[in-house]
Amino acid sequence: MRFSIFHALGAPGQLGEYHRLMREAREFAVAAEDAGFWSVWYTEHHFGHEGQELTPNPVLMGTDIAARTERIRIGQAANIVTFWHPLRLAEDLALLDQLSGGRVEVGVGRGLYGREAMNLNPQADPRDQEQNRALFEETLEILKKAWTGEFFEHHGRFYDFPAPGLKWSHPLSPATEDFTTDGEITKLAVTPAPYQRPHPPMWQVVDSPRSIESCARNGIQGILWLPPVSALKGRFDLYRRAATETTGREHALGEGLALVRDVYVADTMEQAREEFQEALLQTYRWVTHWRGLSNLMEEGEELTDEHELSFDFLQDRNLLVGTPDYVAEKISELQDEINLEHLMLWTTHPGLPHKHAMRSLELFSEQVMPRFTSETGTSELSTAGTSGAGRS
Repeated sequence: MRFSIFHALGAPGQLGEYHRLMREAREFAVAAEDAGFWSVWYTEHHFGHEGQELTPNPVLMGTDIAARTERIRIGQAANIVTFWHPLRLAEDLALLDQLSGGRVEVGVGRGLYGREAMNLNPQADPRDQEQNRALFEETLEILKKAWTGEFFEHHGRFYDFPAPGLKWSHPLSPATEDFTTDGEITKLAVTPAPYQRPHPPMWQVVDSPRSIESCARNGIQGILWLPPVSALKGRFDLYRRAATETTGREHALGEGLALVRDVYVADTMEQAREEFQEALLQTYRWVTHWRGLSNLMEEGEELTDEHELSFDFLQDRNLLVGTPDYVAEKISELQDEINLEHLMLWTTHPGLPHKHAMRSLELFSEQVMPRFTSETGTSELSTAGTSGAGRS
């Protein structure tokens, strides 16, 4: 089983201490690598004066972490690709893959907040879901083309590459038919190409049936977060069926999927709740303002006015918060119910003291993780995801 770190940086009321937040994030990532975690993932959010979501560039964040580590893989959960110029994103991710020696896992998402979208790319306006999805799909298409390492062209609804009407004439770069026609630039090549070939593994943050099915049919792995295990079963099975139909190969339940869970480990159940509760609920108050509580319903359960956000409400649905034995039991349940292969731990909720996050990581690493990783399995995890990597 793979274990990874989902790291959303935040510091409500402490924006003036962002440097401290960076230092703590680095320490957490290095400790995760030392403990044998497979990967670490950073989010993308913008204009967060509230201090809840403070990583505007997960690629740049990953570059800093890659320079301080040697083995742990570097992911984004996610690059909001509808906000990016696709060629710049393709270049930046390829460069990070080269700098890290092929440790990049590319996470993509469509974007949720209008405050972000309308000030970065109005065409990504989430109020127009069909246009947002079309922009997302076209951007993914361009990323894959750009990573081929060959000359390419793209002519779509939103983007036209190369820009038409540009002539080329340079004695050190003959205008060959590889990229020109009658002296006009008709193709481009993004350099460098990624270290991993044909490109780094791709992941998409998903929840709705439409997104899950599209993700599977595009050969992209999926990341889920909120739903209880009873509601995850249908989502996991939908991905399995779509991937099987697309590839013609029978996919196992849980294959190609990762699950983010809020995880906190302490010596007693009471201590875990006392130390983690406020930071956790602060995140959920922020998120459920936009999403509501519908994603937290059990399968077949109807959302009513009686449902209220609280620690007890969450504990019974999707938390892994408690003693090492309790958390291990909940992970075993996820394995039994949905054949979970990849768990991402979210411990670093904004406002949680760094010392508490580090202690929870230590307890999980020493008393929970070894129950699910044999000596052979740990060795396999350290090299997973690097197949097809090209060395220069």
